[in-house]
Amino acid sequence: MAWTLEVPIDMARSCAICGKSSMGGFNPQSSGMNRVRAHRRYKPNLQAFTFERVGRTTTVQACTRCRRTARKTT
Repeated sequence: MAWTLEVPIDMARSCAICGKSSMGGFNPQSSGMNRVRAHRRYKPNLQAFTFERVGRTTTVQACTRCRRTARKTT
């Protein structure tokens, strides 16, 4: 079974395979009377990933989970 690229590459800071992108959240809350929640962005761990697709070598930005899965299927 050949591993294929299914999600189109169209957005920065998103995985080219599963489409995972940055998401919003809050910083971890400190103990005590501090109840102020600070907003932050959680970014995916994207790495350059090179694989062979239809006889050509392609380099994409993929999250580490997709890289691990792709390495197992090839």
